[in-house]
Amino acid sequence: MGRLVEFPAEDGGTVLVEVSGQSVGTVTRGIYGPSISERAQQTFEDAVHHVQPAMRAIVSHIQSAAQSPDEIQVEFGLNMHAQAGAFIAAAGATANFTVTLTWHRNGSPS
Repeated sequence: MGRLVEFPAEDGGTVLVEVSGQSVGTVTRGIYGPSISERAQQTFEDAVHHVQPAMRAIVSHIQSAAQSPDEIQVEFGLNMHAQAGAFIAAAGATANFTVTLTWHRNGSPS
């Protein structure tokens, strides 16, 4: 198991995220609780907010097509960082998105 970063949630709770990489030092939380490597500097919701412009841009561009699909599904990896928040995961120098578009037939086939 990698190290854990604790993100505070807006509702007062916390979200634990497993991350890989160099630890800056362990902060333990209770004798039986999980071992927390870091506490994030922003809420989980604020961290995830950073990827919304990318999601909106993809969906907006697809919806503006002449024959807009009835359904759009976008999948991508999300990395979490204690200081930087959330960002789109990349493999090498590229980021990968999987986009699935669905059109439903109107009426019965002839």
